[in-house]
Amino acid sequence: MAHDKTDRLTVQVLNREAHLQYIKKTGVVDMAGPLLDGSGQMWISLIILEVKSMAEATAWATNDPYSQSNLSESAKLVEWNKLIG
Repeated sequence: MAHDKTDRLTVQVLNREAHLQYIKKTGVVDMAGPLLDGSGQMWISLIILEVKSMAEATAWATNDPYSQSNLSESAKLVEWNKLIG
């Protein structure tokens, strides 16, 4: 999960294509999208990876062009136990 900076738009636009290519190339993103606040505005970016270890998730996040461009104010990796789906 990542809290993007409030002035993220320019950085996001400049790095979006590289970010999308990275997602496609790595093939480990299961789901992704923004979580919205009560007014329907983007609150947090959520990316669910299908990887075997937290080390793989950390490496993926570190190499993501959005991460390398410092788009986010903060980011946190959380292990998730998928039960349904």
